[in-house]
Formats: sequence, C-alpha cells, structure tokens
Amino acid sequence: MDLSNILAVAGKPDLNELITRTKSGAIVKNLVNGQKFPVFSTNSISPLSEIRMFTTSDEKPLEEVFENIYRVLEAKPTDFDPKKADSKVLFDLMGRVLPDYDTERVHTSDAKKLFSWYNVLLAAGKLEPTADEAKAEETKAEAAEPAAPETAEKPKRKAAAPKAPAAKKAAAPKKAAAPKSSTQAKAAPKRTTTAKKAI
Repeated sequence: MDLSNILAVAGKPDLNELITRTKSGAIVKNLVNGQKFPVFSTNSISPLSEIRMFTTSDEKPLEEVFENIYRVLEAKPTDFDPKKADSKVLFDLMGRVLPDYDTERVHTSDAKKLFSWYNVLLAAGKLEPTADEAKAEETKAEAAEPAAPETAEKPKRKAAAPKAPAAKKAAAPKKAAAPKSSTQAKAAPKRTTTAKKAI
C-alpha cells in the first residue's frame, strides 16, 4: 500500500489522488466521483503518508492503521456509516484496530474521518497489498507457524536379496605322490674279505 499520492485537501470532501504537478500546484482526482480539479500551493494539502494517529506510547502512521482495519474487517467496508455513527460504535472498532490509541487526543471527529477514509480507499482499490507486501506477509506467517512434526514413516529397508549359493570351490587336485623309484639304490654289499694275518 502506497498512500504518498493520496491527498486530503482542506475544504474538499473525501480523498483525492495526485494526477500531476503544475507550477502553481497540482491536478488531483476525487476518489469517489472521479472529478479532476486543480489545487494550489495556497491550499492546505496533506498526503496521507504523512498523517499519524496518537497512541499511548508514540504516533502510528496512518498506513499502518489502515492495514489493521483492512485485516480486522477482512478487506470489507465498515458495517456502519462513519459520518452518522455514534461515539460508542466508532470507538468500539477503534479499540479493535488500534488498542493503544490515546483516548484523550483521538476525538470522535478523528474516528469518523479515519473510517470514512478507509471506506473510500477500499472502494478505490488503494488498500490492496502489493506483491512484495503480500509475499512478506506470507513469509512472516510461515515463520510464525510451529514446524509440523514429521509423520512420514521412514522407508522400510528393502529385504536383502537372497545371496546366491556360493559356488563350491573345485577341490584342488591332490598332488600325485612322487612315484617311488623302483630301482632303489641297493645297499652296498658288506665286505666279506677279512684282512689276512701276516705270516
């Protein structure tokens, strides 16, 4: 939402959108009836982006207040005419969209103007979040959500494929015993001759 080109002109009803600037002022368009007219530097002109509302701690930019109304009312207009509503109705809604508003400095006339402007901007399509804002909001919402517990079952282990029976190793051929020599060396014949005695 960018309200920098949306102007509140003193003495002029509703809200106006800046069309172009001129040497002496600007050309604006009424957001309700679409009528274009000039405004001059002598007119009291206030861009909505520069307007703030009093809270108990600081001042809240009007853009943020409109975002709150847009969210609380779910992008719908108020169910009452702000210009004719009584104070109770106005401040009941104010308490929902800006709980910490300053009750001493925010008056009934301020609440009527706030909700009237909201209805005008909503009808003109000026409150829809930009693509970047929508993405940022979505990211913020996802971050706020607790991580979902993992429920997916762990994949079961596949049954081990049956092992192929190990091929029996062919028994290594026994080494043939070395053939015994058929011709075993005969024992040397014993000497039969005795030494002759000397005569």
